Amino acid sequence: MGRATAGSARRSRRGSAAASSPAGGSRRGRGKKADGPPGGPGAQGQPPGPSVFDLGAQSGRWAAFQERHRLSCEEAARLLLDAYEYRGLVKHTGGCHCGAIRFEVWASPDLHVFNCNCSICTKKQNRHFIVPASRFKLLKGADNLTTYTFNTHHAQHTFCKTCGVQSFYTPRSNPDGYGIAPHCLDDGTVQTIVTEDINGKEWEKAVKEHKTIRDMSKP
Repeated sequence: MGRATAGSARRSRRGSAAASSPAGGSRRGRGKKADGPPGGPGAQGQPPGPSVFDLGAQSGRWAAFQERHRLSCEEAARLLLDAYEYRGLVKHTGGCHCGAIRFEVWASPDLHVFNCNCSICTKKQNRHFIVPASRFKLLKGADNLTTYTFNTHHAQHTFCKTCGVQSFYTPRSNPDGYGIAPHCLDDGTVQTIVTEDINGKEWEKAVKEHKTIRDMSKP
């Protein structure tokens, strides 16, 4: 099994991309105004001198940005880094049926979803897209999750104790990431879905021959 072919890929449309990168999101907190030249975090919370990093001609622009938006240097740096690292992504939210489990995940509005035919994925129709662990955040319900494992016990099939829905899990193919169920996302942020069939009945062979699946959980 290799990349998706015309016979194994199917496209569907769902909602519209209605989210933006973290740089355009809400302003987190109200940090103290910068005193003097901007810099990185200092000891005991004291603003460091300009020797921490040199902004050159951008020093005045950086200080004005912090002042205008009332951001600490750390908050301003976080916005910049998030905007760069998450460019082209949107924030999806989702959860289980009863609402005990809620999460957010940064991913493309155009999802690449795997449709696996292994024994458990067939039983529970486990279609999922893969993201790095750093782009997933569990918002609530950690104490309401339980886990099922079998065979190698590498895959962690997590699901809600109350309603039984698996909205995300840790795939055997990508233990450093998460598999997210697209049908458990809230409406409004998914633009298109491409589904790729993967032969889970010959799991080792399929994953070894796949060109990109291992990289999908890399930041």
